[in-house]
Amino acid sequence: MNNTMNGGLIIPLKKGTHPCFDVEAKKKYGRVHLPVAPKCNVQCNYCNRRYDCVNESRPGVCSAVLAPSQALDYLRQILKKDIDISVIGIAGPGDPLANPDEVFETIELAKHEFPHLHFCLSTNGIEIPKYINKLTELGISHVTLTINAVQPEILANIYSWVRYDKHIYRGPEAGKLVFEKQMEALRLLKEHNIVVKVNSIVLPGYNDHHMAEIAEKVASLGADIMNCIPVYPNRETAFEDITEPSKQKMVDILKSVSKYIKPMGHCTRCRADAAGLLGYDIVDSVTLLQECASKPLYVTKSKPFVAVASHEGMLVNQHLGEVREFLIYAEATNGYTIIDKREAPLPGSGDMRWIQLAKILKDCNTVLVSGAGSNPGSMLKSMGLQIIQMNGLIEIGLDAVYKGKTLAGYKSHSFKCGESCEGNGQGC
Repeated sequence: MNNTMNGGLIIPLKKGTHPCFDVEAKKKYGRVHLPVAPKCNVQCNYCNRRYDCVNESRPGVCSAVLAPSQALDYLRQILKKDIDISVIGIAGPGDPLANPDEVFETIELAKHEFPHLHFCLSTNGIEIPKYINKLTELGISHVTLTINAVQPEILANIYSWVRYDKHIYRGPEAGKLVFEKQMEALRLLKEHNIVVKVNSIVLPGYNDHHMAEIAEKVASLGADIMNCIPVYPNRETAFEDITEPSKQKMVDILKSVSKYIKPMGHCTRCRADAAGLLGYDIVDSVTLLQECASKPLYVTKSKPFVAVASHEGMLVNQHLGEVREFLIYAEATNGYTIIDKREAPLPGSGDMRWIQLAKILKDCNTVLVSGAGSNPGSMLKSMGLQIIQMNGLIEIGLDAVYKGKTLAGYKSHSFKCGESCEGNGQGC
């Protein structure tokens, strides 16, 4: 029986309740994927995460990315549905361990309220050795590793680039790194009694002849089950013209794999925001997801502060593009206090300006401004900063972030570049 940790206590997990690992659980138990991990540390030649259709079921896509507090709100609503959800999983849309702060905080929040559920990650495994102790501490019971080859020369043709320890690797170097880290990851996971499923994307002409060899290798290291997934050709990728393997080819592959390891034959190529039974997602889950994604982000342990654009320190009354100095607020015993003042990057560097601003405000959860252009707003949001456009007392904006109070009547009207702005008219 698998176990998971909760505050130092071991809570037994029922066998046969993880629908992705146990075929008998597929029709009875559901799962919910929390899309809190947008960044990825590899570029697979078959993967394009830019496209999303609610009718399209494949890894790497979702209808919205959630912050940890939003994910908890979404999870609460999903668990009210008349479906026996047994698994909370994080499967992207990027790689969970390329987003460790957001992922670990999400798991901690969810585990505090729902310790009886399985907690699961789907990852390429490159960062597993770095975080294995944290995964054990959090009580992760199941991990899916995407292992597309066990020969570095094959892997070199599957990945465009790999980022590890702030370095970019390509070609043979990338293949060697992926192979070594993935084998180490599998070994460590099994040493820590974590159930492991290996996902292998079948890529005709690249690794379709190699599945049995992968199965033999991962089985020797203790993997519990292997899922061979036919590639889903994606536009604007290096493999966009690849041919999806035939049904007979997949039957032959599963037969060859079964000589070494238990094969998974009930995969539905889940999205990063899947919720419900495999193949039968909850009807309004996408609507719930998008509603939660639009709610204010409450402060978190990793981002406890709020940046404010103000001329005089009383009102939110500066547009993002004209701010020269941000006031940094924190919650105090009796209200709020300014803990810092930070200079904003000067205009003139294009998109780099907003990348620099995100770094300057990396410990801030939200930026309160009177207006913002669509480009900087979307860029900062993608880098983890919530932009709230409002006019009025700073305290009212802080109440919205820290206490969840409404901003009705204080939100600014739709802003168009050039209106009430002291910039030079060249965009922000």
